[in-house]
Amino acid sequence: MQENTADLQPMEDGAYEMPAYLREGGAAPHLYGTLSYNRRTRCWRIQGEPCVTELAKRLFPGSDGHRRGEARFTAHRRVVGELNWLMLRYPLAVREGDLDRWQKSLQEARDYARQRAQAARMPVIADPPEAYFHGQLRLFQKKGLAWLLANPRGLLADEMGLGKTVQALAWVAVTRALPLLLVVPPHLVLGWRGEIDRFLRLPGGVRVHIIKGLKPYDLPPADIYITHYLLLRGWKKVLPALGVRAVIFDEIQELRHSGTEKYAAASLLSEACEHVIGLSGTPIYNRGGEIWNVVNILDYHFLGDWDSFTREWCYGYGNNIVAKPDLLGEHLRREGLMFRRTKQDVLPELPPKRRLVQEIDLDDAVYRRLMLPALEKLHTLRGGELTPSQRALLEEQVSQDERQATGIAKAPFVAAFVRALLDAGEKVLLFAHHHAVMDTYKQELKSFAPVFVTGRETTEKKDAAVRAFCEGHTDLCCISLRSAAGLNLQRASCVVFGELDWSPAVHSQAEDRAHRIGQPDSLLCYYLVSPRGSDQDMQEALGLKVSQFVGIMGDASLSPAQQARQESLARAHIHALVERLAGEGVQGLQGIQFPGQGN
Repeated sequence: MQENTADLQPMEDGAYEMPAYLREGGAAPHLYGTLSYNRRTRCWRIQGEPCVTELAKRLFPGSDGHRRGEARFTAHRRVVGELNWLMLRYPLAVREGDLDRWQKSLQEARDYARQRAQAARMPVIADPPEAYFHGQLRLFQKKGLAWLLANPRGLLADEMGLGKTVQALAWVAVTRALPLLLVVPPHLVLGWRGEIDRFLRLPGGVRVHIIKGLKPYDLPPADIYITHYLLLRGWKKVLPALGVRAVIFDEIQELRHSGTEKYAAASLLSEACEHVIGLSGTPIYNRGGEIWNVVNILDYHFLGDWDSFTREWCYGYGNNIVAKPDLLGEHLRREGLMFRRTKQDVLPELPPKRRLVQEIDLDDAVYRRLMLPALEKLHTLRGGELTPSQRALLEEQVSQDERQATGIAKAPFVAAFVRALLDAGEKVLLFAHHHAVMDTYKQELKSFAPVFVTGRETTEKKDAAVRAFCEGHTDLCCISLRSAAGLNLQRASCVVFGELDWSPAVHSQAEDRAHRIGQPDSLLCYYLVSPRGSDQDMQEALGLKVSQFVGIMGDASLSPAQQARQESLARAHIHALVERLAGEGVQGLQGIQFPGQGN
């Protein structure tokens, strides 16, 4: 089938014929009852003769009002159309106080039907404008962009690693639906900030404000606001009144459980916005009924109320096991509520190995505390008479101190990132350098029963850990960066570097534990870096560029001359690192001073 790549054009009014069920009824010789609106339940209620209420309950199981002579309909655009169709056969008198609301609801139903018809004729491929977007989309990402443009409220459910973030930002570049609010998990705030800087271009720059704290304050003017889910409850009354045109919920499975302040705040925010986009490769975890909560945020009562959803889609009232998940998924896709591709769907478009540098946060208080020993050494470096060998030794110690402080301070955020991968069904190799960092991973990720290859294990325990991962007894194997030689862990679908090494060859060797010739999948390698600490110097030494799919290092083994050059570069960067820390220390390093400084 030929792809429709025409320019995006709205459908002309004359090209659309209103469906018969959405047309106005004629003069009614007999009225069968009344139609009124219940503001508490947000439902339309029929009170009338048994012939109409009984038929409504048979045709629309969700209309059961639990009372004789009464039927109810959720006030959703699709459902209002069905109610109007029923009223064409059984005319009802709309209660006088609700007449304007009914006319508005019916118009929204007509607009929805027109939008769905238009979506079917929209191009299936779209390109973001070069003036507002910096980057190139793959073909499947262009299709994702076209779907987002055709569906103002929906869930982009591509499998992890296929670029949901970049597709969403391409949508922003096309629509310029600003101001925009991004709601993301806490560990992804900095990552989104970096992706905005990389991809979006606006005249005068993109104004971004990251919302801080639970207590609301006067927000500055911005094009994009970023907050995380844990703050939503504090801003529940403020954000819906902010006047944003669009909201993007990243990892929207965070809202799969209702009944919380976080969920209520997200629901109010969604209602106040013109466009609502959800992003998640795993919108549900254990129970299919969780999708009702997620869809309710995107489009309130699209799947009816909870009672009717569980009765008709699940195994009875209150049951959250979907009886026919394939049928529900097809319904959501057909109605423009969900769009999903897996890696297998787009594998021909993917390179064998993809590398992504992802910026994450670190615990600044922990980092500052752990840097105290390094600052004492810096004081000695700046003030003492040292021989070249003594200076080199101290510089190396300072480098190791900061490297460990960085790894420990960002370890909880690395664990949160890896947890999302595991929840998505990925098989993960997690690399780090320090034992203290590995210990944090062990504690934070213990529910996933991780195994470890760190150099502290006996040969028997190391072999048992490898077997447990390869045989599927666990999906997480944590490995020391320099203990990976000779291991074959091809079952892994993702490689995550929680810490960096000075040598590109070490990373390449670590990647090759999972990436082997003939592997049918596209391996995704995440390099998790923080803007604070040693990562900034190590990134420069490795040639990493934040938030880019790039070839970071050559896969061939280094020659002795290349190895010597890498060691020389590492020493140069260690020296630069020490100079940077010394400058920060003189200024207090965010509250820490050298011994003997200050009052």
